[in-house]
Amino acid sequence: MSTNDPNETVFYNSRYRFGVDAKRRVQIPAKWRSDKGETHFFLILWPKGNQQEACLLALPPGQWSNLVKKLSELPFADPKTETLRRLVGTKSDKVTLDKVGRICLPDWMAKAAGLEKEAVLVGLVDRFQIWNPERYEATSVVDEQLSGEAFQLV
Repeated sequence: MSTNDPNETVFYNSRYRFGVDAKRRVQIPAKWRSDKGETHFFLILWPKGNQQEACLLALPPGQWSNLVKKLSELPFADPKTETLRRLVGTKSDKVTLDKVGRICLPDWMAKAAGLEKEAVLVGLVDRFQIWNPERYEATSVVDEQLSGEAFQLV
């Protein structure tokens, strides 16, 4: 859920397929945008393990703050913690919606996530992911295989 405005809650549901233009801009669904004030997201190049390629994880400001808080609570002397901080720090960027509801994907992120002509935006309730369509289809197969176990979590 997004809290760009404390009195408004935005949930990221459903799946959308949009074109990516020559300037790497991609549309954000209207129901995923705040009606009040500037809307921005924090994008992280999100690894999906050895068998799946990366996508972009989009966090609204509240979720980004939660992640930063968790990172700040980790011990400073731990090498894994330092690695995680470096990875999140160097593989993330802030993007702002333009007047027509698009974000501009940073060039290096778009290339790493394989986003060229089209993108699939996948709602994760409190955040969303931006996928290369072919990569998303491969991930959907894995999701279907794990769905029985996944639904047992709630």
